[in-house]
Amino acid sequence: MDLHDFADVAMNYDNYLKTLGTYDGFEEFYLSLAKEYGQGGVIDIACGTGALTIPLAKAGYDVAGLDLSSPMLNETRKKLEKENLQADLFNGNMVDFSIDRRFSLAIIARSGFMHLLTPSDQRQALLNIKSHLIDGGVLTLNTFAPTVETQIEQIHTTDNDYTLRTEYINNEGKKERIYNAIGYDQATQMMSGNWKFETFDENGHVIDTKIRPLKMRQTYKIELEYLIELCGFTVLNIYGGFHKEPAGGTLIWVLKK
Repeated sequence: MDLHDFADVAMNYDNYLKTLGTYDGFEEFYLSLAKEYGQGGVIDIACGTGALTIPLAKAGYDVAGLDLSSPMLNETRKKLEKENLQADLFNGNMVDFSIDRRFSLAIIARSGFMHLLTPSDQRQALLNIKSHLIDGGVLTLNTFAPTVETQIEQIHTTDNDYTLRTEYINNEGKKERIYNAIGYDQATQMMSGNWKFETFDENGHVIDTKIRPLKMRQTYKIELEYLIELCGFTVLNIYGGFHKEPAGGTLIWVLKK
């Protein structure tokens, strides 16, 4: 199982995600891509709790959401029902899902693509998504450029070397802290480790602790460029952020079939 497969993580995902990293301009960026490329339908792959599925549906796009995690999809379904919105939701893996339709835009936002743990899975996912795009359809996905400094630090990280990542209020109104301990294997380019969730009472005492696993693969820019070419895509743009900054540590790929 992975971090996102747990119901407690899914229920609190929206609460803590906005405190992790910088997502300023996130929604606007993808809505602008949808305006340019999404008139033939949008598939939101690794849609999670609907951070993009909901805004796309609100904007009137014909949108489908796909995720491997049933708890995440359940949260998206609740939001759609609450706001009386329509979107088709599918429980499946981007490597081998099969939907009897084609889209003009496929989105894998945030780190969804990095949860593919082997080059074989990455290639199969790209080919499978390509088969669900119309001719000239567009795929966007995110990776980050690994740094030697971070890799060295992660190589020496043990399962107990937890670092505080964020503090937030969970869906029960209680303070919660999230820590992670992420190691790195040079041979497989795999990041693996655990996230620890500590829940506190009103007196500041820890009343619950949960450990949840996480695995992701680091992919170098030149490695992905070759993979993109191998799978029959061309690169339209590579951005470094949601305001279309030049590519740097963050890589937002926009690819054309």
